[in-house]
Amino acid sequence: MSSRASSIEDADLIYENTPVAVIALRNQPRINLVGVEVGPFEEGNEYSVKFWMAKELEKAGAIRFPEEETLDASRLYKIQWTERIQPASEISSLPETFYPRLRHLLAELKRSSRNNLEKMKQHETMERLSRDIITCRLKKMIALASASGSAEHVLKNLTAEERKLYEDLRSIIDDWRAKIL
Repeated sequence: MSSRASSIEDADLIYENTPVAVIALRNQPRINLVGVEVGPFEEGNEYSVKFWMAKELEKAGAIRFPEEETLDASRLYKIQWTERIQPASEISSLPETFYPRLRHLLAELKRSSRNNLEKMKQHETMERLSRDIITCRLKKMIALASASGSAEHVLKNLTAEERKLYEDLRSIIDDWRAKIL
């Protein structure tokens, strides 16, 4: 397994265990989720639970994610627009959990689109936007990795997965340059 693949899997595992904000949809006594107790919850109150717990509670109809935590087409359009209007030497900041959240969202939409035409269209739109965002950011990372000098001011805006890719690209390009020259 490549180190890039493991860094993506590591990011997913970290995200699964990251506390996220949720809002209780009903009163819920303390419950046991796979050996871990969570709750009790009061309807309308906000709580913090690990993401994997939140997904199980959401499936059970006990909680929902706050609007600001939801990744949807309008948020992706905004990210895409921001990324496209910036110069090639600038990369916008994304939440550190952007890619794990995106992977979860796309997987959920793909699962639910099997029997739902509307969800299929939504999945296609979200995937198209995601690919465009990734392509824009990749082009910028490649340009920065191949440029002479430091890009520290931009690196702070990269997610963990992107930083690993940038470092790998930079190393490959530097090695190639050293061999050529």
